[in-house]
Amino acid sequence: MSTQDLTTISPLIAAILTACAVLVVDMIRPGSRPLAIATVYIGLAATAALTVSVGQTPATAFHGSYTVDALTTFLDVVFIAIVALTVAFAPDYLLPRGLPVPEFAVVLVFAMTGAMLIAASTDLLLLFVGLELMVLPGYLLAGYHKTDAFSTEGAIKYFLLGSFSSAIFLFGLAFVWGMTGTTSVAGVSQALASIVAGQAPLSPGLAMGLAFLTTGVAFKIAAVPFHYWTPDAYQGSPTPVTGYLSVGPKVGAFALIIRLFGEALWPLADIWLPIVLILSTLTMTLGNLVALTQDNVKRMLAYSSIAHTGYMLVGLAAFAAGYPKANLDGMEGLIFYLAAYTFMNLGAFAVISAIQKRTGVTSGLGTFAGLVRREPVLAVIFALFLLSLTGIPPTAGFFAKAYVIIAAVEAGGATSVLAVIAVLNAAVAAFYYLRVVIYMFMRDPVGDVPPQRHGALLWGGLAVATVLTIVLGLFPTLILGIVSDAAAAVALGH
Repeated sequence: MSTQDLTTISPLIAAILTACAVLVVDMIRPGSRPLAIATVYIGLAATAALTVSVGQTPATAFHGSYTVDALTTFLDVVFIAIVALTVAFAPDYLLPRGLPVPEFAVVLVFAMTGAMLIAASTDLLLLFVGLELMVLPGYLLAGYHKTDAFSTEGAIKYFLLGSFSSAIFLFGLAFVWGMTGTTSVAGVSQALASIVAGQAPLSPGLAMGLAFLTTGVAFKIAAVPFHYWTPDAYQGSPTPVTGYLSVGPKVGAFALIIRLFGEALWPLADIWLPIVLILSTLTMTLGNLVALTQDNVKRMLAYSSIAHTGYMLVGLAAFAAGYPKANLDGMEGLIFYLAAYTFMNLGAFAVISAIQKRTGVTSGLGTFAGLVRREPVLAVIFALFLLSLTGIPPTAGFFAKAYVIIAAVEAGGATSVLAVIAVLNAAVAAFYYLRVVIYMFMRDPVGDVPPQRHGALLWGGLAVATVLTIVLGLFPTLILGIVSDAAAAVALGH
């Protein structure tokens, strides 16, 4: 390992050291929650600083299997923000239930290291290692409230289906490796390009590999019909964990999709594009239709998360629709959507977590009746996040949806039909999002529930998520330059 390699992977090393530091602090000062949280934030700040510093100049490490480019840097900053906000939202929920905060933070940071590894991986085996490092802590977090039967049930379902999907994904990697003779992302792309240029037929082995890979990643992003684990895992998990699961593993899985389909399997884009079109249509449609029937807000947001996966796939479809020349607008829309979705969805679950601070409070629709009278600030903030998830201007959710839909329309062909489907689905989604808003502002509260006191960390995290949801909607150009650079890094080898 050279000095250059160490410099290139220094953000990943900083993240690992942050998790280790929190463990040491908790061992020396057991139960010192403020000290553990301070250690987390100091470590995350150092990791973010290194990420931005190293990302100024594109570099590779370990013979090209680890790459730092504009995409890596952008995704790493998003991952750090996800963990920072989740740590801010968690204590108010965990402490009344006797669940330890330091261990929660440690598992989160270790999951972040896996996501960071995915973002930088330009080797198939390293992609798989990063994927497992990201999802294994997620299984632990889903069952973090081990005395809760629903949490245990959700964790078991998540673990079993997640393990099956990882095995399927690994089979796909093995087939692609066997047919191309390399695990390098660039090498796989070149080998497939040679096959396509030679007008050779798609071999059964390569077709099997593509099918396995598509199935594996579809499980990870909860695309229909591979979404069955999502509602139970989300509803059973502690609410701060649900918020993390709805954004962290999803953003990480899309980072894997970008590296795998947007780079390694790009020469086969005209083959996997129809699959993406079908998955996107099914995912957004079924997610929204089932969400319409939910009376539990947490479960409703779980199906909403499935629907948003469908919207994100619209961006991927638009990116591939211009094959053999990549449509950068589609990739820019997808990358921007990942950032916008992070803050609005994590913020929505944070509000639910705050309302459930008192043990025994459910996430049923009735719990939110008359919320504006008990806790007006929370009600207004939650309404903002729900409006953003709906796609109403001037929020980040509106611009995110508009970006991927416009890219799909410009791509033409079948993707323009997908854009119409996405618009119709957004209209359907407005019903169940706005129903919660109506309950909060126009219904009488059930019973006499006094307002609760919330910690400064929670309010700080909600302030950050709220401001970013508004700013990214009003001034999206603030990050569009960075998003464009990240999308260009994907298309660099095309």
